[in-house]
Amino acid sequence: MNISLFLIIFVLLFLLESFYFFLADKYNIIDQPNHRSSHQVVTLRGGGIIFALSLLLYPLYFGFNYGYFLIGLTVISFISFLDDIKPVSNKLRIFFHLVGVAFMFYQLGLFNLPFYWIILALILVIGSINAINFMDGINGITGFYALITLCTLLFINIYISAFITSSIIITAIISVLVFNFFNFRIKAKCFAGDVGSVSIAFIIMFLLLQLIIKTENFSYLLLLLLYGLDTVTTIIFRIIRGERVFEAHRSHFYQYWANERKVPHLIISSAYGVAQLTINALIIFWMPYSIFLLSLSLLFSAVIFVVIRFSLEGSSKLIQH
Repeated sequence: MNISLFLIIFVLLFLLESFYFFLADKYNIIDQPNHRSSHQVVTLRGGGIIFALSLLLYPLYFGFNYGYFLIGLTVISFISFLDDIKPVSNKLRIFFHLVGVAFMFYQLGLFNLPFYWIILALILVIGSINAINFMDGINGITGFYALITLCTLLFINIYISAFITSSIIITAIISVLVFNFFNFRIKAKCFAGDVGSVSIAFIIMFLLLQLIIKTENFSYLLLLLLYGLDTVTTIIFRIIRGERVFEAHRSHFYQYWANERKVPHLIISSAYGVAQLTINALIIFWMPYSIFLLSLSLLFSAVIFVVIRFSLEGSSKLIQH
């Protein structure tokens, strides 16, 4: 492992991020607070572009080993960045997402599987990308959660089951560290934007699917359990309230803590990251010995999450229109 090369990559990405801030400021690529926002000041948008840039530059250092994945990442990041600058139609965005995911699936060899597996994988990836995008609403949550997930995947790759070249995970981790330097603050320098949340979701899902294909173990999907619980319970609560599920909102549990309880953003982001890290540790260290015990523990944690959410938000609030 070439430490000096990774240091060079860190410096390069730091400079690229700083240059993007100059461009974003010059061309007014900003996030204006509105009634759904959890922030009150104008902030640069799209700082998460560094996630995609880090891997698009990856072939310069390590060779062109994941070409179709990188093409897919380019496609999905491009439309997401356009959406950050000026909203694009849902149909156009969905089309680009499907094209990007198709390139990812080709890289993974999923088109050799029966069609029903392809459909299930498509639902999983598109759903996960949107879930991670929806969860990007307060300082630090996307960057810290992504850091926990990527570091867990790197640990698995090195010590448990090698499923991909470690350098691609490390490069993604470096980009997240650079982003967190500017975002994991009380007053963030930038937000990830759609380009950031969508691209990091695309990267994580590629790595997760690669791991699952290698190990044939679907339990690794639980590395995104907390985001999944927040997203699914939010959808259920919105259905109960008679709201449109796909309409913009701020009904996530983390938004409740930030907006209703006024808990500082960095505390919420850290709590989500540490909770997921605890779950990841259970998955890594218990799964080889007792799948029943692991399943029971994670089911218990899911029930606790739902009970806490119901009790804190209040059942009466859930049925209000």
